[in-house]
Amino acid sequence: MISAACSFAIVAISVSILLNVYRLVAGPDATDRILALDTMVVNAIGLIVVAGIMFGTAIYFEAALLFAMVGFVATVAFCKFLLRGNVIE
Repeated sequence: MISAACSFAIVAISVSILLNVYRLVAGPDATDRILALDTMVVNAIGLIVVAGIMFGTAIYFEAALLFAMVGFVATVAFCKFLLRGNVIE
C-alpha cells in the first residue's frame, strides 16, 4: 500500500515540476522565474523525501535538508540581486 502511495506522490510531484518548468520558461518577469525556481526546489525536496520513504533509508532525509538550505540561500541571493543589483556588498 505504501508503494502505491509513493508512486502516486512521485507522479503528482513530477507533474507539478513540469508545470514549474512551464512557468520558468513563460514567466513574464524575473520575479515569476525566481518563484518558479523556489517552488521547483520545494518539489525536488518532496521527491527526495518520497524516495527516502520508498527505499526506507534515512540518508535521503539528510540530503533533503541540505538541498533545502542551499535552495533557501539561492532564493535569497536571487531576490537580493533583483532588489539591489549585487549580491555581495
